[in-house]
Amino acid sequence: MAHGRRSYAQEVCVRAAGKAMQKAGMLWPGCRVGVAVSGGVDSWVLLKTLRIRQGIVPFPFELMALHLNPGFDAESHAVLLPWLLREGIAAHIEVTDFGPQAHSEKNRRRSACFRCAWLRRKRLFELCRTYRLTHLALGHNADDLVSTFFLNLCRNGRVDGMSMNEPFFGGSLHLIRPLLLVEKKYIRAAARRWTLPVFESACPSAGHTARSDMAESLETFYGIDSDARRCILNGLSRWQLTKDSAPQRGGKG
Repeated sequence: MAHGRRSYAQEVCVRAAGKAMQKAGMLWPGCRVGVAVSGGVDSWVLLKTLRIRQGIVPFPFELMALHLNPGFDAESHAVLLPWLLREGIAAHIEVTDFGPQAHSEKNRRRSACFRCAWLRRKRLFELCRTYRLTHLALGHNADDLVSTFFLNLCRNGRVDGMSMNEPFFGGSLHLIRPLLLVEKKYIRAAARRWTLPVFESACPSAGHTARSDMAESLETFYGIDSDARRCILNGLSRWQLTKDSAPQRGGKG
């Protein structure tokens, strides 16, 4: 749990997550939340933020960390288990071959990133069913929302973003994104202040995804006006929040 006074960036993460959780009706009493922890800064801050919000939300809910090592470095997650033990968070940690499999000659029909992400999502859904989890939390942030919005628009001609609270399997599982209102710069600053043991994947495609390419292109777009970045982030965040603020099942987590 958090000790002492939180920094501005930490407070932004905790408060913005609370706003998203309440407006989108993400949680309810007794729900069981699986947190997909890749080891990157977003998933670490998501896990830490949800741990803090367990002491703020006026009803109990459970957390479980789900880490699927992609298989490039079987020891890369070594720092994860000691941290989870100190925080008292249950976990499932599994070494897979998703990364090498996606980059192999056998995977010719789809991109490596698409195949790896598909395998990872499929396995996460299986784990949620195995552990009877009601939620799967992902660490997407406001910058990811903007990149995804423009990818959908430019590649598919579709005006769509990323839902904060999306039901799957007839509503038995909810995919949630509590950090979707938080800019990446605050997530990075909060992670440093919390001294979270961030570790990155050894994936050869890291930093070369469609979303990262779009994020790079958007940097040029942001240069059009000094307020362009702030206005786009704020505008799309408000738009997504409005879309996801319809009444949801259960409480006001």
